[in-house]
Amino acid sequence: MRLSKTRSMNPLLRIACLAPARVLAHLLMRIGRGSALPGLLYERLDRSFLRETLLQLPQGVIVVSGTNGKTTTTKLVTAMLRGQGLTVVTNSSGSNYSRGVVSMLLGAVDWRGRVRADIAVLELDEAHAVPFVAAVPPRFSLLLNAMRDQLDRYGEIDTAAGFLGAIADATTEGVVVNGDDRRLGHAGFAASSTARVTGFRVDPSLLSRLPREYRPFTPVDTAAGDRDETRLLEVSAGSLIVEFGGRVHQFTMALDGFYNALNAIAAIALCRTVLGEELHTAAMLHTAGEVGPAFGRGERILVGDSPIELVLVKNPGSFEMALEAGRQLDSAVMIAVNDNLADGRDVSWLWDVDFTALSVRGAHILTGRRAADVALRLKYDLVEFGSVLPSIPDALRAFIDGNPDRPKRVYCTYTAMLALRRELTTAAAFEGAR
Repeated sequence: MRLSKTRSMNPLLRIACLAPARVLAHLLMRIGRGSALPGLLYERLDRSFLRETLLQLPQGVIVVSGTNGKTTTTKLVTAMLRGQGLTVVTNSSGSNYSRGVVSMLLGAVDWRGRVRADIAVLELDEAHAVPFVAAVPPRFSLLLNAMRDQLDRYGEIDTAAGFLGAIADATTEGVVVNGDDRRLGHAGFAASSTARVTGFRVDPSLLSRLPREYRPFTPVDTAAGDRDETRLLEVSAGSLIVEFGGRVHQFTMALDGFYNALNAIAAIALCRTVLGEELHTAAMLHTAGEVGPAFGRGERILVGDSPIELVLVKNPGSFEMALEAGRQLDSAVMIAVNDNLADGRDVSWLWDVDFTALSVRGAHILTGRRAADVALRLKYDLVEFGSVLPSIPDALRAFIDGNPDRPKRVYCTYTAMLALRRELTTAAAFEGAR
């Protein structure tokens, strides 16, 4: 992928080209399909559109990147900034390549290509963010973590950390980093960036709740005296206690799970950096508490009288934290793992996941292209499971029919989540029409 700083398209030609592109973008967004397609087509036609449109924004661009938590954190940041009175454009569909951003902008600009917003909050894939920030330097960036993820595409963790370092170097005003990540939290990370570096982290009493790959690396020797950090002190039944700016604050969240508490403190740290003394803290925390799940990330769909929760998992860290969050729930469990390109072809990461959180209740159904691999992995952790049905529609029907009055929880990789969501939306509409 290349983003160009080449000369602008002729204004009249751009207006002519924008018309059908905007219609396509609005149509596909309305029906909820193909969100990146208009951008994929239009960025080849008008290579300067992305850069020139984003440069119109008076308060610039925020980039949110990292291995886990991008979509939910981006949703939190967007809601918080809107709650502070800013007009925000964002790629809320989770399409985090440049084509997804272009598609979003096609839906946001008027017929002349003008965007009516103050600031953009953009979720970007770590690797694809590097050429993006070279063409459009962000004013602020939030770097969440560097963890094992799709080794067949991105290589080892140090490679991902290098991508995030390039984002930090391109950022002009403020970089917010995860202080509990060995590769991001040390004093040397972002040392070459001209932007101010701040951070977020958890209290030492909470370190055991972080993914296993964090635990040997924490606490990190950071330049704590030089960084204004946002700290998570306690998490209990949806109530968070956080500390920043010399004060302790408490608020409740609609989002479940410790991983969403981490997303929340990351978003708070970023909003503090963006708004500075203009921040209305009470409004920010109130907004944070009201934000619901992002697309497919803990989203609940009601079929009949019981909800089905979709929990996206894509690497050892995300899977283990999701399993831990569901340990105490009396939910029927299905696991859906695909190995399509968007999931990563290499699923050897399953062997780095500790599945013992399922040892009491087990898993009712395993599905997806790599259902047999999951079955073998569960056997080694002595976790019992029921049927192995590679067909996702067949598995979902069996899962619903076999657990009619029970809450259901599905751990799924990305393309499996998309397939499940399509099936569930149809099933929910059918039930509602009966």
